[in-house]
Amino acid sequence: MRLTADADTALWIPVTDSLGWKGRRHRKAAIRMLLGQANAALGATARPGSRLGAWAMSQAAPMLMKRADGRVLVWTWKAEPELVVAMATVQELTRELRIARASMPMEYDDTMAFPTRLGAGEKLVVAMPSSPSAPPFTTYTWDTGTHLITLTAIGNDRERFGTLEGALDDLARSIRIADDLTGGESPDVLRLPPA
Repeated sequence: MRLTADADTALWIPVTDSLGWKGRRHRKAAIRMLLGQANAALGATARPGSRLGAWAMSQAAPMLMKRADGRVLVWTWKAEPELVVAMATVQELTRELRIARASMPMEYDDTMAFPTRLGAGEKLVVAMPSSPSAPPFTTYTWDTGTHLITLTAIGNDRERFGTLEGALDDLARSIRIADDLTGGESPDVLRLPPA
């Protein structure tokens, strides 16, 4: 199963298809932000080599995502790439994944309904995590029965993260399964599986 999305190019820079120099600055900034968040979560301070590490990972990231073949899509905020990184993934819904989802902490039960073309989904906003070092995030999930589709957006600034909610909702609504439309159909057609 592959994903596709119609992200607003005025707001989002796709990292997934940014090979070589295209999108390099945004890719590096996103990776640097994620590395900084990981260091903060582990209680470590930024290391001098983290810029080099972010550069090296930014060179490898497009090839790794290309190998994922549509199972991973990543965007950064165009105006300020270190403000938020959004990543959509699709995973086969195995027994172990179902158990892991059922075992999540209680704060992850505070979801709201978020239906889209992918089906009845859920949205979880954690703008102020309980740990002061944890970054704010929003997660959208859809269970297709065989696969779990997830969009996770991680922010760098707790105070400004909430201002992106509308743009994140629009991004989540644009995600769809790449092969769910066949020739002659339009995006406005809702197809239901056989009963």
